[in-house]
Amino acid sequence: MDRLFGTDGVRGVANSQLTPGLAFQLGQAGAYVLSKEHPHPRIVIGKDTRISGDMLEAALIAGICSVGADVLKVGVMPTPGIAFLTRTLDVSAGVVISASHNPVQDNGIKFFDSTGYKLPDAIEDEIERIVISAEKPWDPPTGGEVGRVIEVTDAESRYKDFLKFTVGRLDGIKVVLDCANGAASFVGPKVLEEVGAEVIPICNTPDGVNINADCGSTHPEGLQKAVLEHKADLGLAMDGDADRLIVVDEKGIILDGDFIILICALAQKAKEKLTQNAVVVTVMSNLGLHLALKKAGIEIYETQVGDRYVMEELIRTGAQLGGEQSGHIIFLDKNTTGDGLLTALQLLAVIKERQLPLSELAAQMQRLPQVLLNARVEHKERLMKDTQVLAKVYEAEKVLNGNGRVLVRPSGTESLIRVMVEGPDQEKLKNIAQEIIDTIIQCDA
Repeated sequence: MDRLFGTDGVRGVANSQLTPGLAFQLGQAGAYVLSKEHPHPRIVIGKDTRISGDMLEAALIAGICSVGADVLKVGVMPTPGIAFLTRTLDVSAGVVISASHNPVQDNGIKFFDSTGYKLPDAIEDEIERIVISAEKPWDPPTGGEVGRVIEVTDAESRYKDFLKFTVGRLDGIKVVLDCANGAASFVGPKVLEEVGAEVIPICNTPDGVNINADCGSTHPEGLQKAVLEHKADLGLAMDGDADRLIVVDEKGIILDGDFIILICALAQKAKEKLTQNAVVVTVMSNLGLHLALKKAGIEIYETQVGDRYVMEELIRTGAQLGGEQSGHIIFLDKNTTGDGLLTALQLLAVIKERQLPLSELAAQMQRLPQVLLNARVEHKERLMKDTQVLAKVYEAEKVLNGNGRVLVRPSGTESLIRVMVEGPDQEKLKNIAQEIIDTIIQCDA
């Protein structure tokens, strides 16, 4: 069977693949593995706004309490907020119930260790082994040894105060904030307003089923219109759990994570605050970002796709800034995971300090044409080794003849294979990418 844990926890269709039973097992195994060093462990739990969150939360809490761990329940909270609370509330671990940018039918469970970092593969493997084997290496507690649930009533204010501490005043900046009807819907507008920005919130009325629905970082079209309509300085688009950010400049142009990384890296370098004079990016980053960073004399470290791998490379190299084109940006000196609101504040601080429009700051990078297509498949791991697929990719690389690149990879969070083709000719890239997609779909039949 495929590995239970993907690049960002355990994901699946809620109540079908990710069932309450599985959530209960993950709660038991996770609490046991993560709490070996603690005689009476405490685990903080948060969730996004999707309707299945309540169901999975109840099952997860039952599993955790059944092995003698206490649960600190915070309710709706951005994933990076849980990372922050995990490392500041004296707990053994943290858990987030969220499927990030995925549609409402999906959900996920991801863990943080006591320092607020996502779990390494070895720890996830141990949890997975216990779940799959159905073994119970713990003695079930009884009486007063069973875990209890503790409501954390000041979780939002704690996270909000932390975010505000990372920047100065941002008076005079007008922003439209797309909350994706997700976890940023409540805390996001508040924190921006409290540092002085004029905020026009949109998609901030979650009803359990509208999370990421034609809004947020994967659908910023509504944000583009709102920025132009309100004559805002820029637009900010979160995803469902607010760990990523995509922005729209004052002209309504969408700017992805590559632009955000460049703007923040150049600003830090100008103030001699870019640690190790380096940034970490993934193989999906645009060649234009590489060229702009090299021109500025900034060293680049590259990883496979996944913010966990960016984090690992930041720790290995000692660099503090890294991220993905998708908008996961990590400021390791401030938080231990990608944080959409934190990233927004750092970007706004650069705009405030430089007194330049976002479009002018973004012009420091020239983006090379890039085509991204997805194929929804049943057997993504097998297809990555299929001889016909490999032959089609090799053929595409020959067509580009060294003037571009092809990247084909399985999604770590969905049943997709992602195809990226980069080069100087947009129409040519579309044809190449579509031919690869067609081959993948044919071989999946």
